[in-house]
Amino acid sequence: MGITITVRGPKGEAVSSATKKQGPAITGDQALTIAQMDASKAYRDLSNYRFQLILEADGWDVDYELKDARLKGGGPHYIIDAQTGDILAERYEQ
Repeated sequence: MGITITVRGPKGEAVSSATKKQGPAITGDQALTIAQMDASKAYRDLSNYRFQLILEADGWDVDYELKDARLKGGGPHYIIDAQTGDILAERYEQ
């Protein structure tokens, strides 16, 4: 997805064009807030988890992992639409 700009000559012919890739409308901080609001409903206390936030082609990937590797289980994982902020996928590990 992007914005295409076309420069036209005096007769309306296309002289040049360029496409600028559109960045995400939702920032990483906003995606993390969306994930934290949902995760706190299921996990309440997220202090035992560290998170990883990556912008991928399918949206913001927010993954929570236990800080203590000796513990079993895991945290929530989300894919959040980078344009709308909708949660596209979620997975909970207990």
